[in-house]
Amino acid sequence: MERLIRPRRFAAFTALALVTLACVAQEVTAQRPPTPQSVLAAAKPSDWQALDPQDTLYLQLPAGRVIIALAPQFAPGYVANIKRLVRAGYFNGLAIVRVQDDFVAQWGDPDQHRSLGGAERSIPAEFIVAARDVPFTPLPDPDTYAPEVGFSDGFPAARDPKLGRVWLVHCYGMIGAARADDVDSGNGSELYAVIGQAPRQLDRNDALVGRVVEGMELLSALPRGSGPLGFYARPSERVPIVAARIAADVPPAERVPLEVLRTDTQTFAELVEAERDRRDAWYKVPAGRVGVCNVPLPARIAQKR
Repeated sequence: MERLIRPRRFAAFTALALVTLACVAQEVTAQRPPTPQSVLAAAKPSDWQALDPQDTLYLQLPAGRVIIALAPQFAPGYVANIKRLVRAGYFNGLAIVRVQDDFVAQWGDPDQHRSLGGAERSIPAEFIVAARDVPFTPLPDPDTYAPEVGFSDGFPAARDPKLGRVWLVHCYGMIGAARADDVDSGNGSELYAVIGQAPRQLDRNDALVGRVVEGMELLSALPRGSGPLGFYARPSERVPIVAARIAADVPPAERVPLEVLRTDTQTFAELVEAERDRRDAWYKVPAGRVGVCNVPLPARIAQKR
């Protein structure tokens, strides 16, 4: 009789143990901090914002399209001039002339012969703006280069509360306007994308005019130039620009309906915290802080609502 009862008792004990373990696992899972992936999965439709086609630049390369969100709130003169150049066809047929490892990819007129047409020859420096003019979502962690860092309208930014000034910062994927030594010598006809570690020493020394939202791999994976500062030594190495267009000038059926996560939402605040205190199974020592250039700025194809 004992031989018949023991298996039943063991089976009952095993079933009870499995139920207990399942309850414990559910409780542990419920107590785990959110991950960046879970935060984004729970985002509401209102947390996302469509790109403004009037301030979206399509840079067509042989390998595909790079989509750039322009930042007129930080560099209005530059952005307006870039639009003039684009609409005049200035960039069509020019080239990426410089790709410096861990630094930038730069494009423009390699021979400096193309006419600017009706565009301005120089733009007054637009390195900083008044803090009262723009929203700002601060990060809680200290920064090496600025009194305070955070995000403004979807762009990584820095702020000096005492001086009341805000500026964009050179994170991966940011777009800047090249210039000569004179701070007013740039005009947007030569642009660069940050493709390496954030060169924050450039902050407040160059006008940042936007950021790459899609197609960054088409710039960051380009062959590095062998000349000084990463310039291509031979014209045959240059990567041609097929065309540059403002999204508003492209037929709606040919646009990419991208939307970006707003940086002034509770969802974004939760995403920042999830990045600051990563406790995924892989992480054994959470950092407990995050740099402005290490916070992701997600983009996605617009969802039907």
